[in-house]
Amino acid sequence: MPLLNINKLSVKIENKFILSEIDFVVPKGETLALLGHNGAGKSTLIQTITGIRDKHTGTITLNEYNQEDILNYKENFVYLPEEPLLLTELTVMQHFQLYGKSYRISESDLMYKVNKYIKGFELEEKLNEYPGSLSKGMRQKVQTICAFLPDVPLLLIDEPFMGLDVYAVDYFLEILAEKSAEGTTIIITTHQLERVSSIADTFIQLQNGKIIESGNVEEFLGIKRGYNDV
Repeated sequence: MPLLNINKLSVKIENKFILSEIDFVVPKGETLALLGHNGAGKSTLIQTITGIRDKHTGTITLNEYNQEDILNYKENFVYLPEEPLLLTELTVMQHFQLYGKSYRISESDLMYKVNKYIKGFELEEKLNEYPGSLSKGMRQKVQTICAFLPDVPLLLIDEPFMGLDVYAVDYFLEILAEKSAEGTTIIITTHQLERVSSIADTFIQLQNGKIIESGNVEEFLGIKRGYNDV
């Protein structure tokens, strides 16, 4: 039984198809790399899975829940966007506490994870800071920690390396490997397969909103150039 099942998914904006007839499944515990140039449809696909963007046709089933069963569906994933989406009125620690309450993480488990991740991402001195006082890289680290706090079946990650320094990238990949070993299913969009090839099992390559290639990571030959990208 796959964890995620996407069937005949299409997304249309102003009479233009951004995604067309997308079909794939992701087994439990697998890490899938979504590849393609800018405008290929990777972020649109991730956002449609989360429900941020509406689908035109097709179905999405996650852990046997469809998107209409909104609460059960959303409890089964966490989303790490390309650009940090932090609340200006909350401190760094309050963001972590918000995620803890949203996903019903025990206080002891939350504090254990927070202490672990802030040390790894070098944010120990920033817990009482507000997003406005943080650099983009630090905001990205805060958003990343938020995504790593819940233990959910599916982790959706959109271009995670933007704004992270080399040490943060290494630590990020270390945590991803831990999540994968624990059985978390991961979907990650990237231009840089070499950075995730050690943890990715399979890949899907998008071009102009369509799947043009898929398979095991070892079979990947390179991102194909496309024209008229959406």
